[in-house]
Amino acid sequence: MGTIRHARPINRRDFLKLGAVTASAAAGITGIGSMLQNAAAAVGSFPDPVYRTLGRTGLKITVVSFGAMLTPEHEVMRAAFDLGVNYVDTARRYMNGRNEEIVARAIKGIRNRLYVATKTLGSSSTKKEIFRDVETSLSRLGIDYIDVIQIHNVTGRERAFSSEVREAYTELRKQGKVRFFGITTHTNQAEVVNAIADDPERFFDTVLVAYNFTSPPELKTAIARAARAGIGVIAMKTQAGGYKTNALGPLSPHQAALKWALQDTNVTAAIPGMKDMNMLKEDLSVMGMRLTRKDERILERYGEAIRPYYCRFCAQCEPTCPGHVAISTINRSLMYAEAYGSMELARATYDEVENKAKASACLDCDGCVARCVNGIDIASRMRRALAMYS
Repeated sequence: MGTIRHARPINRRDFLKLGAVTASAAAGITGIGSMLQNAAAAVGSFPDPVYRTLGRTGLKITVVSFGAMLTPEHEVMRAAFDLGVNYVDTARRYMNGRNEEIVARAIKGIRNRLYVATKTLGSSSTKKEIFRDVETSLSRLGIDYIDVIQIHNVTGRERAFSSEVREAYTELRKQGKVRFFGITTHTNQAEVVNAIADDPERFFDTVLVAYNFTSPPELKTAIARAARAGIGVIAMKTQAGGYKTNALGPLSPHQAALKWALQDTNVTAAIPGMKDMNMLKEDLSVMGMRLTRKDERILERYGEAIRPYYCRFCAQCEPTCPGHVAISTINRSLMYAEAYGSMELARATYDEVENKAKASACLDCDGCVARCVNGIDIASRMRRALAMYS
């Protein structure tokens, strides 16, 4: 784990210099110049970068790294990199392939001081498909190798232990096209993380896991086991959706939520999504900050506000559903639409669900018997999905 250093002031002039790196590229994009100026006017100070070691990879990455999933402009990423952020996470499927191209523009000329993580498609299971995915990502990213290649959205041990997948990844590393292997998981997370931690082959070097102040204790325990096994743990979904709510008045829960995840020293880093300069400022300012009692009270109030609709992806409800509906994944797709504001990502996530497990299966039931241990009204959420995706 890196040491915490004193905050480094950055004034308005210094912040505008960050934008100068990409000023010519920004000139033709409506709103970018004013976005930089508005953020610069609001900025106070940023801490120096704080690093932790990503498990057995040995990579020292910033504790707040860059989740690029919904970032529309490369200037935002470049500003983060110029402030010292050195790890960026993207994927083939984000923005229907465009996200990797945005990352490519952001890292151009500075590849040697950044670590790039991307993912093969969730539907890819053969060597041919995985080789195709990696070659496509390399081309779109404009790079020669990927630092961390990840299997996307693992829901059980089967995919992670597929011999064909492992052989493909191993061959790609021999070719020098990837360096380290990881998995990402949203559903059955504790089971997946424990399986990776117990793997006698020690095949995977990292896990990317949805982890926040609403996560169950068994996930925290699994993360600790993974860290002890030398696996680098990266936290996503740290903001518990980041829903807009009036419960906190003018206060934002986002810094408190990010600090909560990073207080767990078994977590190497978090990758919050930073769509604009204001989000960048809010998130990067957390480096070096401690979770306070005020933060805990903010999270308590925020948690109560989102309880009726925020899914924790535990999937404990799914065995109680006679139709075997993919309730957890469907709820995640709704979160992408309602909280993230991305119908494209919501639709893409919903489309990954098998037809027999979509919300339309609920139409065969007279009444919903599936039960959420956290009190979500599953029937109303599935009706919401039916209306949204029909």
